[in-house]
Amino acid sequence: MPLSALIIDDEKLAREELKFLLDSIGDVEVVAQGANGIEAVDLIEEHHPDLVFLDVQMPGMDGFAALDHLLARRRQTQTEAEPLPQIVFATAFDQYAVRAFDVNAVDYLLKPFDRGRVVAAVERVKARMGGEGAGPVPGAAAEPIESQLEALMRLLNRPSSPARAAQPSKLIVQTQNRLLLIDQAEICFAAIDEGVIRIVTRSFEGQSKCRTLEELMELLDPTHFWRAHRGYVVNIDHIREVVPWFKSSYQLRMNDKQQTEIPVSRAQTRRLKELFNL
Repeated sequence: MPLSALIIDDEKLAREELKFLLDSIGDVEVVAQGANGIEAVDLIEEHHPDLVFLDVQMPGMDGFAALDHLLARRRQTQTEAEPLPQIVFATAFDQYAVRAFDVNAVDYLLKPFDRGRVVAAVERVKARMGGEGAGPVPGAAAEPIESQLEALMRLLNRPSSPARAAQPSKLIVQTQNRLLLIDQAEICFAAIDEGVIRIVTRSFEGQSKCRTLEELMELLDPTHFWRAHRGYVVNIDHIREVVPWFKSSYQLRMNDKQQTEIPVSRAQTRRLKELFNL
């Protein structure tokens, strides 16, 4: 019997691409599709699917907020509800994968979709559900899917509650032999080169003690800082100019002394357009 599935993504082409791949694989029946987190919640409660392919970033209610909503609703009702479906997140932003998707409760697909990776995700879901044709998942727990998803949200620093742990307002930056405590608002951008993270403000440059940009991002306010490229984190408030570049790509000219130009990765172009209504 095929797995019943939903596809939730605000991009129609992404939905069509994923459905085409699933149809070619077989053993998965796509029973409905949605374009945002609100539709995800409604369709999950209507169809009770085995599996949901859920986009991470969507306007309005994103994928994580939809998951928050479903978990909260089950806690509020305190009744014997239908179990949550297996969740496979779809994302163009690989920092989510790096930070949290090594959790047996879920899997993830990076855009653009790769057929082999889609097959592996489906097989992993079947193994978790005890289906045939896939061996056991190492370390998989027999705990309810709700508990596993709660653990995921904690790993993502997205606790299933309205409150989120506040980031520190200041950051330590090393310059020569001094350790300076600076306001986050002073940072124009951060860049990593050969394992060293450079912090650039309008008045000076220094180094962060963080080992990775993912680690640095956990300290920064996500409403102001954005991972525009694998090697750069920018302060949105310090973008001086958006410069059209080669083949529909963009660069960001920052307002530091050098007016540094920072590339925007193709995966982040959509986010750039959302930020500035391009």
